[in-house]
Amino acid sequence: MAEQRPKKKVVESTVETPAADASAPTWRPTAEAKSKATRFRIIAAILWALAIAGEAFAIFWVLRQDPIIMWLLIVMFVVIGALAIVGGQLWKKANDLDPASRKDPVRFFIQNQLGAIISIVAFLPLIILVFTNKNMTGGQKALAGIIGIVIAGAAVASNIDYSPASQEEYANQAGLVQDITGADKVYWTTSGSVYHLCQEASAVNKESADNTIHAGTIAQAQADGKARLTLQLPQELKECGYTDYVLPDNWQAVVKGEAPFVPSGEVAPAVEPTTDDSETPVAPAPSATN
Repeated sequence: MAEQRPKKKVVESTVETPAADASAPTWRPTAEAKSKATRFRIIAAILWALAIAGEAFAIFWVLRQDPIIMWLLIVMFVVIGALAIVGGQLWKKANDLDPASRKDPVRFFIQNQLGAIISIVAFLPLIILVFTNKNMTGGQKALAGIIGIVIAGAAVASNIDYSPASQEEYANQAGLVQDITGADKVYWTTSGSVYHLCQEASAVNKESADNTIHAGTIAQAQADGKARLTLQLPQELKECGYTDYVLPDNWQAVVKGEAPFVPSGEVAPAVEPTTDDSETPVAPAPSATN
């Protein structure tokens, strides 16, 4: 007989959630999530500023030496890359905690791809000046240029947000969870990256270091770094006892914020057919009888 695993303890989150506002039914981060996101963005900005300063040092001092100090130039590429990447990862974490709205596509793009943009700014001028430098031999240009391009490419690729979170995505997920369960309560683990419908879900009952299931509101789960709802919803509907709930055909698009959430049972208002009086046939008046 297989050994039965000890039952996990459930810990209720104590993070303060934002008060509901009926006049603005959009998603808002918790105060803790907002504070953490601001802190991450400040650190990222400092790291990016140091990366740009490193680029300026390489351009206005290293590349002006004759002969060029190759080891120092390569070190500067590595340092700039490290600063850009670490800053970009912190910026992406901040965007998960406090995302932008898709209603403003320009801001949404810039906020989510700023890490990649900064990486390009921190490398492109330096790489161009390496290839046009008169104090370097062809071999030195090739070596330094290739190293710079590889590190720059790694920084840009690492800092691109391929699936950025949005306020609409979070609002959709909150609406879907409450439509399924009837409550703003979800469950997650310390090591997991998503939140789940109930404490009976198999995903939260896997063995873990702290043997703990956390419970709280969706905003609390997101403040704890769980960016979205699980994509194992069909499985969890069965595990959590919501077998009567029918997911919409586009539920994955709803969870990802790509389609609007419509509560089950809600029907779009019917459109009244319009009538053009000019085309309505008029019945002839009855003729008078003598």
